[in-house]
Amino acid sequence: MRYAIYATPAADHPLTRAATSWLGRDAFDGAVGPLPSIEGLAAGSIEEYLADPARYGFHATLKAPFTLAEGSDPAELVAAIDAFAAISAPILLPELVIRRLGRFFAFVPNEPVRALDDWVAEIVTHFEPFRAPLSEADIARRKAAGLTLAEENNLLRWGYPYVFDAFRFHMSLTGRVPKEDMERVDQALRAHFAAFDGRPLLIDRLALFIEPERGAPFLVHHVGLLGKAGPGEG
Repeated sequence: MRYAIYATPAADHPLTRAATSWLGRDAFDGAVGPLPSIEGLAAGSIEEYLADPARYGFHATLKAPFTLAEGSDPAELVAAIDAFAAISAPILLPELVIRRLGRFFAFVPNEPVRALDDWVAEIVTHFEPFRAPLSEADIARRKAAGLTLAEENNLLRWGYPYVFDAFRFHMSLTGRVPKEDMERVDQALRAHFAAFDGRPLLIDRLALFIEPERGAPFLVHHVGLLGKAGPGEG
């Protein structure tokens, strides 16, 4: 089993519902639904383009998937999520926009939000004691994707290449899309998420996702509410 610390709106948030209907999967309850129909795409293309984000669930990565360190207990991790969330103030993203990042599409802040970047950096370091070292296979898999020297150092030290200066908050909406389908997918995304593109989003919870076994779909395991001293939502 692996764990990951993600940002995601509430299960009943309108953006979560829109993302669930786009991805065809709900990470809160595991429910699977139909995928969007995009005119002009070859059969099976949308399944391929949405497979990765659907498996992970709608989220932004804060602490990338990790195996628990030896001696760590899942209940301790949940308690740590709640404790950290309780002392964290909600963070407003003034404008969330759809962008193409290389070959995939995601929601990103239109402008950098310093409070967000600082908070995520704290999460990376604060929860590091819970992370077991990466396996050689995981290191090789990440390196095969092509990393800068700084990203490779991040991978070896923190278990993920894209932390600190290399971090960019994003909520993936597709996997890799070939050039010939970029425009069709872009138009479909902007139509589907028209009510949210260019609008603010409040980050008000810290979510613990689990991957029951390697390759399995991720599920929301626990949610800690930011600025709340009480227990989070299960």
